[in-house]
Amino acid sequence: MLLNQNHGQASAVAGAIAGAVLSIDLGALRDNYLFLRQKLHGVACGAAVKADGYGLGALQVARTLVQAGCRDLFVAHLEEGIALRPHFSADVAIYIMHGAPVGCEAEVLAHGCIPMLNSLPQITAWRELASQKGMRLPAVLQVDTGMARMGLGADEVAACVADPELLAGFELLFLMSHLACAEDQSHGMNLQQLHAFKTLRQQLPACRASLCNSSGIFLGEDFHFDIARPGIALYGGAPVAGQANPMRSVVRLQGRIIQTRQIPTQTSVGYSATWRSQKPSTIATVAVGYADGWLRSLSNRGVAFIAGTEVPMVGNVSMDTITLDVTEIAPEHVHPGALVDLISAENPVDIVAQRAGTISYEILTSLGARYHRHYIEAH
Repeated sequence: MLLNQNHGQASAVAGAIAGAVLSIDLGALRDNYLFLRQKLHGVACGAAVKADGYGLGALQVARTLVQAGCRDLFVAHLEEGIALRPHFSADVAIYIMHGAPVGCEAEVLAHGCIPMLNSLPQITAWRELASQKGMRLPAVLQVDTGMARMGLGADEVAACVADPELLAGFELLFLMSHLACAEDQSHGMNLQQLHAFKTLRQQLPACRASLCNSSGIFLGEDFHFDIARPGIALYGGAPVAGQANPMRSVVRLQGRIIQTRQIPTQTSVGYSATWRSQKPSTIATVAVGYADGWLRSLSNRGVAFIAGTEVPMVGNVSMDTITLDVTEIAPEHVHPGALVDLISAENPVDIVAQRAGTISYEILTSLGARYHRHYIEAH
């Protein structure tokens, strides 16, 4: 009990001295996963936890999802898989989406991870390792259906068809590809990729298949196949453009006010004097900046919420601070030490991203290391 009390006291102190607090609602994360799994009607639902769990902490995120029933975790780099592997039993599969780094195939196997094979050299190297070990090794095969990014191209698929021995040295768990435009349900590329995927699947050895990401789940059962790999929707991002977001908000970012000051009319604020007051104003300086992942493109475009009221961000984002026009806010809400909401249910990550001229993925994965991170457990 004393250890728990000390931990709680230490956490409270850390939160009080931090310039900003990043709260991560693991209960909302769990509910988002369960919602997506329900939409899949029995199809397996994995989870993309790459990029440190989309910036929210890969281990905390993965633990929550595994407790909710997820058994397929997807990361980009081998080192991400190595970091997660000791924390989960063997029935939780960890897939390395970039495949094994050249010459490190044995490391993938040693750490109990499963590579996605994206090219003939990766296939050859994994087959050679299987031959050395005298056993069939698990793998996923990725084919390119239109992104021209990763996966076997048409010529490499033809080579596999012409030489079945290329794929004979390992256990093919599933065939996968990745949708490029699934958030736009009317985009013609969705059906083009679906057709291309089905065509390639017919040419390759029979196995399970995976095509859809978060947005793909909402395209309907034709896209679901055998396993889905949601990412951004788990973390509260909107999966379908132009529609109400059905996902629960996972992230709340609160910045701490350092000081407030009264300025007269026609006073410039911040670097390069990009904003000037049009009347006597009250400016609050908040301890969040681009070093914390609060993008500079939010200069004179971002907003915060204080006591439920929207206030504009004025002047350029600095390395460590932003400035808000809080003229219309009651003084008791804008004293030094008070917290203001930068990402919240009132100002969700998709809206922040829109104001910044980017996407929610970049906002989340840019969130910096200086925040005090507060995890709200899923009960």
